[in-house]
Amino acid sequence: MNDLRKVAQVSTDTKSAIGGTRMSEAATPAVAAGNRVSTTRIVGAAAIAFATSVAIDNAVLIGAGAPTFGDPIEQVLAFAQNRDAVAIAVGLQAVELPLLLIFVTGLHGLVGRRGAAGTDWSRLAVAAGATLAAIFALVTVSLIGVVLSAGGLAEPTPAFELAWQLHAAAFALALPALGATFIGAALATHASGLTRPWQRLLGVAGGSLLILAGAGNLAIADGSPLLFVGLPGFAAWLVWLVVTGLRLIRGQG
Repeated sequence: MNDLRKVAQVSTDTKSAIGGTRMSEAATPAVAAGNRVSTTRIVGAAAIAFATSVAIDNAVLIGAGAPTFGDPIEQVLAFAQNRDAVAIAVGLQAVELPLLLIFVTGLHGLVGRRGAAGTDWSRLAVAAGATLAAIFALVTVSLIGVVLSAGGLAEPTPAFELAWQLHAAAFALALPALGATFIGAALATHASGLTRPWQRLLGVAGGSLLILAGAGNLAIADGSPLLFVGLPGFAAWLVWLVVTGLRLIRGQG
């Protein structure tokens, strides 16, 4: 009799274990889906936050009278005396670097989980984005150097002018890196079904303009208006980021 009771208890325990395993297996896809949704929203939020920060950063500099690279060096010196505005801009630029890296690496993960389509393009976006972050760090550091070297100057010095030229050269070199990041991200998200066809066209056209302008980096550093060739591509990048970020946050695609 005791043996029968033991057998019945073992059978009950076995069924409970099997039932628990099945519940765990059923719960696993739901947990994974929840994690994917959370990651998608984080990537979308990073895209919007990055675009917003870049827009504010540029608005602050323009409002402070930021010169173009072709303006007289005396105008650059007058701008560099406005430390408060530059401090706000470079502070925002420091935040933009991690946001950019979060976006491109998170996007690579999203594309990879949706299959092989677009993976190569997302790798390009990650590599180009990391390069862009490094170059733009130099852009920020050189701008800080311009402002610090302007302290107490009544007129421009050769050292001050050299610091400004270094800033211009770094900015010009950032353009092709940004173009490659834009093209890679646009093609990757389109191939994996995350964005609409018009966003791919926007990415290819805008990224191509940035690369074309960046090819003339020496001329841009010397004050050439070739810089303005890349401005439509830069604006397209910000529009693409906001639209893509909203789609990811809403779970579209």
